[in-house]
Amino acid sequence: MLDETQNKIIESTMNLIMERGYSSTTTKDIAAKAGVNECTIFRKFKGKKEIVLSAMQLPKWNPNLSEDDFSYTGELEKDLFFFSEVYMRKVTPRMVKVSIGLRTPELYPDTAEGIMKVPQVFKKVLVRYFHEMYQSGKISNGDCESLAMMFLSMNFGFVFLNASFGKKLTKLDKDEYIRNSIQVFLQGIC
Repeated sequence: MLDETQNKIIESTMNLIMERGYSSTTTKDIAAKAGVNECTIFRKFKGKKEIVLSAMQLPKWNPNLSEDDFSYTGELEKDLFFFSEVYMRKVTPRMVKVSIGLRTPELYPDTAEGIMKVPQVFKKVLVRYFHEMYQSGKISNGDCESLAMMFLSMNFGFVFLNASFGKKLTKLDKDEYIRNSIQVFLQGIC
C-alpha cells in the first residue's frame, strides 16, 4: 500500500509526463510539483522509472480493460454501442496522454506490454464477437481481424484526437460520435 507522500509523487510525476513527456520530466521537477524534497523521492522510489511502473499498477493510471468488461446480446447496434462505451469510459483522453508520454526509448521496454494490453484485449473481444456474428449470418463480411482493427481504430481515433485537440477538432460528443460511426460501420458489414 502506498503512503500519502508516494501518492503525491506519483500524481506529480504522471501529470508532468502528460505535459512534457518522460524524458523532459526530472526528479527535481517532480519534487517541486509534489511539494517534497528531491531526496524524499529517492527514499520512496529508486527513481523516476520506478515511480512510473508503480503508477501503471494503479487504477487511476491504468484502464485495466479486460475481456470480462464486455458482454453482448447478439443485437449488432446495441452490442457495438456498448463495446464503444466501455472502451471510451476506460480509455480516456487522460489515459491516452499518459500512454503517449510513456513511449520513450528509455522506458518503452518496461511499459510496452502494459500499454499493448488494452488494444489486445479489445481486439480479441471484437474478433470473437465478429466471428460469432458472421457464423450466425448477422454480418456478411467474415474477415473478423480486419473488422476488429477497423472498429478498434474508429474508437481509439476518437479518443486520441480528443486527447490531442479537445473540442477544437469536432463538437460531436462521445455518444453522438459512437451512434453515428456505428451506423456507418454497420452499413458496410451487413
